This record gives sequence, C-alpha cells and structure tokens, in this order.
Amino acid sequence: MASESEKVTPPAEAPVVEPQKRVQPLATRSTDYFVVADVVLRLLVFASALVSVVVMSTSKETEMVPTPRPAKFNYSPALIYFVAALSVAGFFSILTALGSLYSLIKPGCSAKIISHFIVIDLLLLGIVASATGAAASVIYIGLKGNTHAGWGKVCSLYGKFCRYLGASVAVSLFATVMLVLLVLLSVYSLSKKIPK
Repeated sequence: MASESEKVTPPAEAPVVEPQKRVQPLATRSTDYFVVADVVLRLLVFASALVSVVVMSTSKETEMVPTPRPAKFNYSPALIYFVAALSVAGFFSILTALGSLYSLIKPGCSAKIISHFIVIDLLLLGIVASATGAAASVIYIGLKGNTHAGWGKVCSLYGKFCRYLGASVAVSLFATVMLVLLVLLSVYSLSKKIPK
C-alpha cells in the first residue's frame, strides 16, 4: 500500500470563467441613439413632405361665379414652387435616411457622412422654408386680400381650396421644424466625434 505522502490527489478544478460581455463604450452607444433619432427624423421629414405635396396637389375647387371658375394650385407659381420644393425634400430625405442606416451598419464612416448630411439638410431647410413662406404669402393674400392692389378675398368663395392650402402649409412647417432638429442633431453628433 502506498503511504500518505505518495497518495495522488486529484487536480483542483479550475474555476469556470464565463466570457465577459463586451460592453460598448458610452460614446458608441450614444452615437447609435443619434443615428436612430436621425433616421426617425428623416422619415418624419419624408412623411410630412409627402402629405404636404399630396394635400396641395389635390386642392381644387370650382365655384359658379357668373361662369364656372376653378381654383387649382398650379395657377400660382408660388404654389408650384412649393410642390416642387417639398418633392425634392421628400426625395432627399429618403436618400439620406438610407445613408443614415448605412452609417448605423458601418459606424467607421459616419463622421464623413454626417458632415455631408449637414450641408444637404441646411440646403433643404432653406428651400423648404422659402417655399413654405411663398405659399403662406399666397394663402394670406387669398384670405385677407390686398385693398391697395385691388385684390379681393378669395377664401370666402373658395373655402375648401383655402383649407387644403392651409393644411398643406401647416404640415410643411412641421417638416421645416424637423429639418432644423436634424441640423442640430447632426452638428451635435459630429461634435461628439471630435477627439478631445
């Protein structure tokens, strides 16, 4: 028989170490939230631009003044500009939303994409704001008239037409606010990427 000193002891079991969960740094997680917010805002700009264009395009009314007189958006150059500007804004908001989704998938190139988006968003903001102002001025003249120029009120005659135009301009104001928020969010998220 073997003595006590010669007894073989089984090896001690190594403690089971669970793999540690990889925790993303706080800056990366907040950047992901910025990109998600960016995509949501871009989709809101698209939706509001689309609604505004559809409402404006379907605004027509015919009234029997001594003869039938239709009122359509394409009778005013300012309203045509409004439809064209919001169509462009809706198109570019979809393109930039796809770019934002791409930067969510490949975060290494997001600083370059964000800097391009700031320029695009500022251009779109200027275009949409000017188109909204032009359309709102036409609606205001239709609502109040201009006694100095001899233009009478037409919204008392074409009520449905003016309500459509007003709703379209209100929705485009929402798109303008969303574009302002997009510019602010993009500038803030780009400033987070600058090393300190």
